[in-house]
This record gives sequence, C-alpha cells and structure tokens, in this order.
Amino acid sequence: MKESRSVTQPSVHRAKSHTGGAAPSSGDRLREECGVFGIWGAENAARLTYAGLYALQHRGQESAGIVATDGVEYREHKGVGLVSDVFAGRALETLRGSIAIGHNRYSTTGGSHLQNAQPLVVNYREGKIAIGHNGNLVNALALRDEMEGKGSIFQTTSDTEVILHLIARSSATEIERMVPEALARCQGAYSLVILAGDKLIGVRDPRGFRPLCLGRRGDAHVLASETCALDIVGADFVREVEPGEMVVIDGQGVRSHRIFRAEAQRACVFELIYFSRPDSVVFGLSVDSIRRRLGRRLAEEHPAEADIVISVPDSSNSAALGFSEQSGIPFELGLIRNHYVGRTFIAPHQITRDFGVNLKFNAVRRILDGKRVVVVDDSIVRGTTSRSLVAMLRAAGAREIHFRVSSPPIGWSCYYGIDTPNRRELIASSHTVEQIRKYLHVDSLGYLSMEGLRACVDRPDDHCYACFDGDYSVRFGEEMDKLALERPRARTAETS
Repeated sequence: MKESRSVTQPSVHRAKSHTGGAAPSSGDRLREECGVFGIWGAENAARLTYAGLYALQHRGQESAGIVATDGVEYREHKGVGLVSDVFAGRALETLRGSIAIGHNRYSTTGGSHLQNAQPLVVNYREGKIAIGHNGNLVNALALRDEMEGKGSIFQTTSDTEVILHLIARSSATEIERMVPEALARCQGAYSLVILAGDKLIGVRDPRGFRPLCLGRRGDAHVLASETCALDIVGADFVREVEPGEMVVIDGQGVRSHRIFRAEAQRACVFELIYFSRPDSVVFGLSVDSIRRRLGRRLAEEHPAEADIVISVPDSSNSAALGFSEQSGIPFELGLIRNHYVGRTFIAPHQITRDFGVNLKFNAVRRILDGKRVVVVDDSIVRGTTSRSLVAMLRAAGAREIHFRVSSPPIGWSCYYGIDTPNRRELIASSHTVEQIRKYLHVDSLGYLSMEGLRACVDRPDDHCYACFDGDYSVRFGEEMDKLALERPRARTAETS
C-alpha cells in the first residue's frame, strides 16, 4: 500500500518556528492526542474544516491537516505546527471540494512529527481513502508485526496506519463492509473520520472512550470531536455517534450502522475533568456544569480557611468557580495565563529551561499579597509544574497556600488515547498525599475522592477511571502487556 498522490501535489508545511527534533515536554499536564472534524456537502468544506480544527486546537497542538475532495480527486495539506501556522497564506485555496476531513494531534516521544501528521491518505485497490483518528489501539504492535511479517510496508509509526492496512486487506469491496471488518480486529479506543470516494464516514469504538458528535449546517452534515467545533461553523448539534456505531454520509443522507454488539461503555472521564472545552457538550453532558459540580464537591470534602480562591487557568476555571460558590470564599484572578505561548514551539529550548512555568503564568501580587489562598487545579501529574506555581505564589506574597485538586490522584498510565508519562513518573503512583504536600510546599492538599467524582457525573458506571484505579476495561493480549507500551516508543507504534 503506497502513499496517495493527487493530481495536484499534496503540500506539506513546517511551521517556521519549529526547531527540529522532539517537541518540548508539556511538563506537568496530561495531553489529549487529537481532535477530528469532517463535513459533507459544503461549498467551502476546507475552510469550514479549518474553523472546526481551530476550535479543537486544545486537543492537539503539534500538527494539523485537511484533506478535501470532490468525490474524485483528493487534495491535502498538512504540517507541523498550530492550525493557524499550518494553513497560513493561501493553503486553503488549493483544497477544493465539498467534502473534507481534518485532524490535529499530539505525537508521543520519538518518531517524526511530520510523517505522522494526519489525515493519512493512501491509494488502494478500491481507489483513495483518507482517515483521521482520535484514540489508541492497544494491539497495534501485534497487528503491525503480523502484517509486516506478511510483507506489508509501513511509512509511519502511527497506529492509524494499521487501521488503513486492515481496511485495504479486507476481502469486501464496499467501504461500508470493509471498515467494520477491519475494526473487528482492533482493540482499544478510536473515534474516526474517513473519506472514501464521495462518502464521509464516522465511527466510534464499542466502548466509546473518545467523543464524536454529529451536526447539521443547512444541507451539510458535520462530524466533530466536540460540540464547540459545531458552534464555530454554525452547525446545529444533532446527536452523538453512539459507541459501536458507524455513520455513512453521502448523497442519500445519513445512514447508521450498528457494526458491533453493545459493550459496557467506558467514556473517558478526563474529557469532563480536563480535556474538553468547557463550552462543549461531551457524552451528553455540559463540561462546564460537570466541572462546577466537581469544584463544589471538592469544597465539601476539603474545606479551607482562606481569603480567596484562584484557579490554575484555564482548564480549572469552572472547578474553582464551583469551589468558590460552595465555600463562600471569593474567586479572584490570581494567576494570569499567557495564551500566546504554544505548548509545542517554545524556542529556543534554553529559554524554556531558564524561565519554566513563568512563560505560561504570572502571579498577580496585588491580589495575592498577604492572603490565604486556595489554589484549585484539575490534576497533578508529575508535580513539577504545581511545585513551580506554588513557589511563584509564595514569591508574590501568598501567606498560606491550600492546594485542591478536582480529580483523584493519577497513579496509572492511560492507553486509550492520552499521552501520559510512564507510571513511575506519576507522582501519585509512589507518594502519599502527605508526601506530595511536602513536595509541593503547600499548607494543605486535598484531592477529590473517587466517590466524589462518581457522584458528580451522570451514569458513573459508563465512564473509564483507569488512570485513577488501574482498572483497564480493554485488556492487553498475551502478546502485549501494558509494560510494553511503557517502553521507549522508538520501537513501538506511536499513538494517533
């Protein structure tokens, strides 16, 4: 299976600020792997896809790409950088067609960012196909080894290419049958947007780890990771794509296929805690509403005698407001975030090492000086950024610091589409709460309990909590235990 080449040579772009090599670490934050968007039946499909990706920028900031088609010719443009960097200039003008899919992503350590930029486009026996993938296949290595042993040649280190190979090897000839046949061999998390001929296809895995929704914009149909992407293009939310469902959109409209039997749902609870934008509705739930519930419950479980409540912006703003509402302690803007510092292209690296967290945040001395402060954050991963923030607040005059976390301690790695560190790097995997408190140099530390988290989400049994309790609902086969995924990724397939 070789790479697709459209009549117009597909363009590949590198953001000018990229310095080469691996991207700088995101430090003490978890990273979502990617966001996907698709639209069928719009005159300006690529431009609308660009807007959708812009709304989904928080889901992936290392590369972006769009593939557009008129049903015959595929035109693509992708590259390393933020959406606005990759599609600077006249790039969108070349992407003609009424159907398009887009993707932005994070990569994991090792491997070329550019070669793994999506959507992936290939030629195969039935024509051309393009795919964008949010999630991670836990059996990708085993499938890849099997196919390489039979002569398949891979050009990326992404598990998304594994899906493409499986589709190409299908014995079926209709895409509606080829996709289910391929995905029947895939284990793990996937929300997919696929272009095949004049069809736009969306699929979610049987457990529904990652979100995917369906919208309508006049006569056009839209697929997106989050509803905030529907809002930006003026589309109305229709419904979620259900776990185990494939929707096929073409000139006949939208057709639904239940391609897998019902499984116990395991929607990623961290979409609600941190990843998704607060203005989105994800898994049928208002993200802002859930985060305020988390903050209120956190105030009940871990009250504090304090003068002000502040957030670690922006993902914990809603939880901090909930904590303030429940506790009666006024909310203040004690930390200001620099929104113009991208998580990927902070260069040169020496500046990052010298200034660290000061590049992203600044403490407001007038608000903090002499105050007893409650700091609300959504999570602590390694603890390094939290420790630096505490030092910043102390330097700004905070008299007491009471750190509150609107999720339970993260003690386990995620293998379903989140780029978490190895488990040994997660501070909660080897330290007690009291030890973490001492490490952070705070006066008190309180995490939301698992009982509190479950009480704040609707249908608590339908969510995945593996990063908190190690209960992996999709087990790894004998050929790949979870330790194999924790080894350096130079050998392993990179997550999408």
